[in-house]
Amino acid sequence: MNRRDLLFGVAALLILWQLAAWIVQRPILPAPVAVGAVLIKELGRGLIDHFLVSLWRVLASTMLSIFIAAPLGLILGQSQRLNRLFSPLVYLIYPIPKVVFVPVVLLFLGLGDAPKIVIIFLILFFQILVLVRDQAANLRPELLQSVRSLGAGRRALFRYVYLPASLPAILTALRQSVGTAVAVLYIAELYATQKGLGYYIYLNGSTLLNYEAMYAGIIAMSLLGLGLYFSVDWLEHRLCPWQYVS
Repeated sequence: MNRRDLLFGVAALLILWQLAAWIVQRPILPAPVAVGAVLIKELGRGLIDHFLVSLWRVLASTMLSIFIAAPLGLILGQSQRLNRLFSPLVYLIYPIPKVVFVPVVLLFLGLGDAPKIVIIFLILFFQILVLVRDQAANLRPELLQSVRSLGAGRRALFRYVYLPASLPAILTALRQSVGTAVAVLYIAELYATQKGLGYYIYLNGSTLLNYEAMYAGIIAMSLLGLGLYFSVDWLEHRLCPWQYVS
């Protein structure tokens, strides 16, 4: 998506929001200009701290899931025996909405960042594991044979063949999971915390009835999700340039 299309989409969304605010004429749907003014004001009153806490939780869970799920996916993709052994377990757990584990994780890990990071990790882990495993398993045999004929061992195959071939799968999994991860982050931050955008949105919307601040928090969380999505796109252009060669 180019900048022109993005700006057009933002402008259309703001126009629809303003029209809805004129029609509804209630405090629960303030105009975008009022929300924008409150957003700027709230940045100096702690909103930026909530944003950074949520950003840290998403980034930590993302890095953790990549470092654990990507190597495991490559191993399963290379070994038919291990894949047959663990596939039933993966297929049983993969379709389960990970949000149902929120109460369980909170009971085991208690307060702090750990339960939020683990919940998002569970979402990203299985997305990356399955896509990387399938990508590694579907590599053309003649490609592997040609590299082996040059004297490459298992470690060299892992580094120079399986890992580069699986990078698009890793980034695709991240792109698919960004929206879900941010949504689950919101739910996770409703419990046992006083920091994060989820807590900020809920506090202002349901307790303080400060609807302008609530929408400011929603915009901040939307920017968090968009920033992560575009960051994955940027990484894909940098790390997988061969996909964009015409």
